[in-house]
Amino acid sequence: MRILLAEDEHALGTWLCKALEHAGIQVDWVDDGRLADRALQQHDHDALVLDLGLPGLDGHAVLQRLRARDQRLPALILTASDSVDERVRSLNAGADDFLAKPFALAELEARLHALVRRARGTEHPRLACGPLAYDAARRQFLLHGEALALSPREQAVLKVLVQRSGEPFSKQQIIERVFSDEADVQPEAVEVIIHRLRKRLDGRGVGITTLRGLGYALEADEGGR
Repeated sequence: MRILLAEDEHALGTWLCKALEHAGIQVDWVDDGRLADRALQQHDHDALVLDLGLPGLDGHAVLQRLRARDQRLPALILTASDSVDERVRSLNAGADDFLAKPFALAELEARLHALVRRARGTEHPRLACGPLAYDAARRQFLLHGEALALSPREQAVLKVLVQRSGEPFSKQQIIERVFSDEADVQPEAVEVIIHRLRKRLDGRGVGITTLRGLGYALEADEGGR
């Protein structure tokens, strides 16, 4: 999962980035509403965690612009105010959930996972495609019930693909999700990882297809050998 965190309280933002990334959630953090609005237009995220009291452009304006563009990204509001009026205003503006400060990290994680699951309907709640499944507790992929030996980069790319199996990801989208903290990663690096993954999955009931002009998609083979 990749989220956009829009929070101007730097101590909280720093802590959330480290804690969520430790839990396997990739975080892009901005501390200004204008930066949040720009990031929402330029990058692909699974959810938005939005503080209402942002400088530049407040959280309500960010949310209104998001929904005016018909972007259906799940949005969770963080605020120091826990009033009913604030909740109603935020939900009516297009928020999907609401969490008042202070909050427990475990609750934020659970709410984010629930929002993303609902946004995707019932699709892949286990992160699975055919005989391939991701074991979150062990943090590894299982193929036909057996652990699949993968390098960290291979696992990261495969996790991106399995989150929306059947849907294509371009090389640039994969780079943004897997290598966002690394400079100058070239598309060729993605090609190499995809080639290696294809060899590991070949003939085992699931594979990676290339959709011309769109990117790579993870799909179960017919019959799911």
